[in-house]
Amino acid sequence: MEPVGAPRDKPAAAARGYWRWRKDDFFPEPSFASWGAYRGALAATPARLRDRLLAGRSTDAAELGAMRRRSENEMRRCLTWWDLTWLGFGCHLGAGIFVLTGQEARDHAGPAVVLSYVVAGLSAMLSVLIYAEFAVEIPVAGGSFAYLRVELGDVAAFVAAANLILETVIGTAAVARAWTSYLASLVNRPVSALRVHVPSFGEGYDELDPIASAVILATAIMAMLSTKGSSRFNWVASTVHLLVLAFIIVAGFVHAKPCNLTPFVPYGVPGVFRSAAVVYFAYSGFDSIANMAEETKNPSRDIPLGLIGSMSVITAIYCTMALTLTMMQPYTAIDRSAAYSVAFAAVGMRWMQYVVAVGALKGMTTVLLVGALGNARYATHIARSHIIPPVFALVHPKTGTPIHATALITGASACVAFLSSLDVLASLLSISTLFIFVMIATALLVRRYHARGVTSRAHGRLLAALVLAIVGSSAGIAACWGSAPERWTGYAALVPVWAAATLGVQLLLPVARVPTKWGVPLVPWLPSLSIATNIFLMGSLGASAFVRFGVCTAVMLLYYVLVGLHATYDVAHEEVDDAAADEKAAAATDVEKSGAGDAGR
Repeated sequence: MEPVGAPRDKPAAAARGYWRWRKDDFFPEPSFASWGAYRGALAATPARLRDRLLAGRSTDAAELGAMRRRSENEMRRCLTWWDLTWLGFGCHLGAGIFVLTGQEARDHAGPAVVLSYVVAGLSAMLSVLIYAEFAVEIPVAGGSFAYLRVELGDVAAFVAAANLILETVIGTAAVARAWTSYLASLVNRPVSALRVHVPSFGEGYDELDPIASAVILATAIMAMLSTKGSSRFNWVASTVHLLVLAFIIVAGFVHAKPCNLTPFVPYGVPGVFRSAAVVYFAYSGFDSIANMAEETKNPSRDIPLGLIGSMSVITAIYCTMALTLTMMQPYTAIDRSAAYSVAFAAVGMRWMQYVVAVGALKGMTTVLLVGALGNARYATHIARSHIIPPVFALVHPKTGTPIHATALITGASACVAFLSSLDVLASLLSISTLFIFVMIATALLVRRYHARGVTSRAHGRLLAALVLAIVGSSAGIAACWGSAPERWTGYAALVPVWAAATLGVQLLLPVARVPTKWGVPLVPWLPSLSIATNIFLMGSLGASAFVRFGVCTAVMLLYYVLVGLHATYDVAHEEVDDAAADEKAAAATDVEKSGAGDAGR
């Protein structure tokens, strides 16, 4: 099924060319044909929203077939498990380890920041396992958007997609501005020396950063030109980066003092988990790897190897780096913004600031490159659904890359990076990621225990009740921890509820679907544990993060009600009409054949 207004034959599509900028290329749906049509669509919003909530689920076949055809050209299958593993290194080993470790060791965890990385890493690994199953079963560019669209429907998928795009834009801008800061450090200048100061602009917007925008643009151009070429560049840059990190670790341990690890947990256990919620951001890049499934040669083998292999090594590196820092200096002496450089200067190795700066620059460059690859694929699949204009779904026939989608994400990120670091929205990065991972774990439970035409209504209602019990008890545990962590009565009541609900899923519900190639072990326990740990980490963030998250989500839903809802409604109902027409034509053909057969006899 081709999109509304799109040509149905390849020669016609080719005749139109790739570079299109007409109104129908952005809004081809009947709801946007005229102002009158749009007013009619808005009047029908309640009925359309109900339709999308009740009948908005897609299928594996639709995501793999009709949705992909809307790009008109195929992405090239050119990546192996080796490529994915190194892309995993590239999208994780950036500036986060250099910045977050010192900040959290000083303010919240002390030397126990090592445990914060362990907790965040274990939680991330649960999500990695879930992403790996989905990516093997539905190997398309849409990642979490496609998985949620299949299992939870359009509305849930949009909420996740909008949050991830927001996270992408802000995160990319933050990394790019950090790139400028480390470049200034490398040339012995103050961190803001390479930015353009405009005192007349408001606070937070008075330091323009053209270098950050240029770096985003450069990595995006590389991503547009070639997926395989970008992967090869990432190999080289990530190899250099790993060597730099190894040198930092060895040099750090040479000057390590075990006495600096005492006291190990100066801020108590709550500080460890609060830090875990913050450093979780350092693990959040693996969804970009899942987005590359459509370009992977053997998804059932390559994706689990690439995702799980890279995440295991990354967790070990993060923990070792954190241990190195906290053994070099007492946690009270750690510098929040330049932890490693100051620590090495304190032991007489002032020149190590240049090694740290080079390592950070290498890491951030690959983070931006892999982000440009993965995030553009994500936007491509969203455009295939028409939630955003379908012109961004097009894949270039020569490069095999989604140039329009890459330009969309690049343009937004470069503008934010140029104008402001948006520190006020930094907490949104972790909370958006954790929220999406909760939704993905929930979707896996739905996938395993609910299938249309197989699961009875009674079992469907029971599954909904048990999943709500898992989510609700997990939220209750997080709330107890946030309000009064020392009181055990809340945990005594809520942990058994979580365990009973999970056991109920295992014992009371028949399995509706078994993964055909690779699956998460110990279902429903591991997905349920993923829900609990991610919600727990969300609860460790401050109340202001939830307020900002709520405001941003409300703005996103406003866009969906005004634009995305009507586009997806039109596309879905055209698909139904086309399917009915195809069935009618097939029936007529059968009648003709039957009549011809009777005449022959």
